[in-house]
Amino acid sequence: MHDANRTTAIRKEEDNYRTSFSRMCRAGRTMKIRWLPALLILVVVAVTIRLGFWQRDRAHQKEALQASIERYEHAAPVDVGAQPVPLASIEFHRVRAKGRFLSEQAVFLDNRPYNDQPGFYVVMPFKLTGGGVVLVNRGWLPRNIADRTAIEPFATPAGDVEIVGIARADASRAFELGEGGSAAHQKIRQNLDVAAYAKETGLPLQPFVIQQTSDDGDKLVRDWPAAATGVERNYGYMFQWWAMAAAALGFGLYAARRAAKKSAGA
Repeated sequence: MHDANRTTAIRKEEDNYRTSFSRMCRAGRTMKIRWLPALLILVVVAVTIRLGFWQRDRAHQKEALQASIERYEHAAPVDVGAQPVPLASIEFHRVRAKGRFLSEQAVFLDNRPYNDQPGFYVVMPFKLTGGGVVLVNRGWLPRNIADRTAIEPFATPAGDVEIVGIARADASRAFELGEGGSAAHQKIRQNLDVAAYAKETGLPLQPFVIQQTSDDGDKLVRDWPAAATGVERNYGYMFQWWAMAAAALGFGLYAARRAAKKSAGA
């Protein structure tokens, strides 16, 4: 009788051991499975936080650029001569140039509305007195409504003149599907690339465009839009990335808490 009770007790201990061991194995497998989503959430949080800081840094860079642009507006103009000037060192600066317009090589950039009226930007090579050439965005010209290919008359100064303007990377860019609308040797184009136009014409162009601000009495409109750096967009992206990081972290904490409650109740 005593031996039978002892045997029963041993078997009961063995059953308890197997049950405990089985639970430990299941808990271990569950723990391994839960580590993967936790790791993924941590990666998402780290990446989105980093992207938020990157957008913040970009915003600070653009704020510094905007401050420089405002400072250049009140500075004395830089004289443009035959010596090529790198775009990076002159963009957004006020510049001054002396020479004459090459009106026969004018290009008209299409789809440049002004006050909801269709029109062109008149871009013309300007032969500098000391040698070399620079492209000048002279201003806005309304389009002929009856014939979109017709160019309305406008005046061009004859002989040598002095112009003042702002150095820009290009004469503004409009949305374009493909490059057919900006093909070489067209008077009316969608966009104009400085380097491509230099190759097309053989002109020794400066690597920038002068956005003319001085008045030549030519009736062209020079109500230029302010240079936009897009700093607000970078701050918007920054907050979006950080909101995603907060959402991912909140979801991870919620999931972990729910899993802990479920394990405790098991």
